[in-house]
Amino acid sequence: MGIYATNGAKLYIGGVISLPSGDLQQSDFTGETWVQIKETENLGTVGDTSAEIPFDSIDQNRTRRLKGTRNAGTMEVICGLDYSDPGQLALLAAEKERFDYAFRLVLNDAPPGGTPSERMFAAAVGSVAEAFDAANNVMKLNASLWVNSNSVKINAAPGGGG
Repeated sequence: MGIYATNGAKLYIGGVISLPSGDLQQSDFTGETWVQIKETENLGTVGDTSAEIPFDSIDQNRTRRLKGTRNAGTMEVICGLDYSDPGQLALLAAEKERFDYAFRLVLNDAPPGGTPSERMFAAAVGSVAEAFDAANNVMKLNASLWVNSNSVKINAAPGGGG
């Protein structure tokens, strides 16, 4: 494999998704209707981090650390503000709801003739704010996606060749 640039990646929002009792699987996203969120400038991060549970053992004179619950964090997305973009409008609408939505990130790492890597997850849209900044700046739409599931990873695949 190798390293790849972020440019060319695409972020999509789907509909309301129900979380299973365990991890999401690729099949949980089957039949989803995706709308691209355009003019993305920064896609932030997504992935699990375990909470630390420290325990100070007096007799061993040592702090021991256990792994607690997993937290997929907040994906901070920054877009160039476009009032006509259906994806940005879907983000604005999702922020007004309390539900989790399906999200899909398609990376720009496909081998020649192949398919790219993807990440799919469920998140609540915690905030959507407009940023206007100073002169000579593009107005931005900043969204915080509170990721409430694992990130389903789909690896890039080579083409059929022939």
